Amino acid sequence: MHNIAINGEPVIAREGATILEAARKVGVRIPTLCFLKERSGVASCRVCVVEVEGEPYPVPACATPVRDGMEITTDSPKLAAYRKMALELILSSKGAALASLACEEGAEATELSKLCCELGVQVPADVDGTDALPVVEGNPFLSYDPNLCIECQRCVGACNAAARNHSLQSRMRGSHVLIDAPFGADWRATDCESCGNCAQACPTGALSLKSRRRSEAPVETPAGVQDAEARFVRTTCPHCGVGCQLELEVRDGRIVGARGAQGASNRSLLCVKGRSASYDFVSSPDRLTSPLVRSPETGELEPATWDEALDVVASRFTALRDECGGESIAAFACSRSTNEDVYLFQKMARTALRSNNIDSCARV
Repeated sequence: MHNIAINGEPVIAREGATILEAARKVGVRIPTLCFLKERSGVASCRVCVVEVEGEPYPVPACATPVRDGMEITTDSPKLAAYRKMALELILSSKGAALASLACEEGAEATELSKLCCELGVQVPADVDGTDALPVVEGNPFLSYDPNLCIECQRCVGACNAAARNHSLQSRMRGSHVLIDAPFGADWRATDCESCGNCAQACPTGALSLKSRRRSEAPVETPAGVQDAEARFVRTTCPHCGVGCQLELEVRDGRIVGARGAQGASNRSLLCVKGRSASYDFVSSPDRLTSPLVRSPETGELEPATWDEALDVVASRFTALRDECGGESIAAFACSRSTNEDVYLFQKMARTALRSNNIDSCARV
């Protein structure tokens, strides 16, 4: 353990920790852009610079390990000027497309835009107005605009180090580093799983979900709903039994997006189903909104209450069990069920139905 000081306050930091980790542990915020925990720490943006007593220049907090006796300053006029200059250089290096993101506000603002607002960075006056590189969007779920990319490597880390897909790579174009995103016309021939973890990691919107465009279209607000802004609701992904945690984006009473949340089984990652297919069915006009029970008189399915439907199911199963024995019944669980649901299901089969014929279609 090391004894250091952050903004004059004594702090005990573990061996090998960075200045950023030590500061976050005690609640001191240092702005970051290219850094993303467990994804990227290339220290290329220089937004997280701090002053260290004895060092001639500010150092990146995300890549500088603590050492005993360090005296660190995280906020000063000098640091504010450094950080502002770093953002201005990033904006002016990529052309008008990226510069247009400076200090945007609202729910759709990118991480870069919010940081520009925080540090008072406006659109540089001498930005080239042409965008040279075409947008890559052959993938049905994802698109890549290289004109918005700042080469922070967060997407590469999300794809390779976290999701372990190794679909995104860095390559050189002259003297510039570019992200090689496999979203072209041949995307089916690549290893990309369209999971979108790269888009969630991207701080500029260079990598984005096409579903975001659909969610921006005006929709009819359900009666009685008055959502002024988007809100995020924590839930469990319904697509399989892994139990991935996600946050559903709700706007005007409708679910318009999903993002990975920190859960024990997924660590903020999602698969393509969890990110792009876990919510559209909620507002589908084909979705059943009440149980249907077949009328003995007409033979047609008619709406019923839950109590009525459950009474029918329970009475039919009870009659079958009593007349033919429990072994005449088999219980088959859905692969989307959670472990807890499956446990209760098999318990009901053994005790209420008196059957040991239990299986599940979870074969993955």
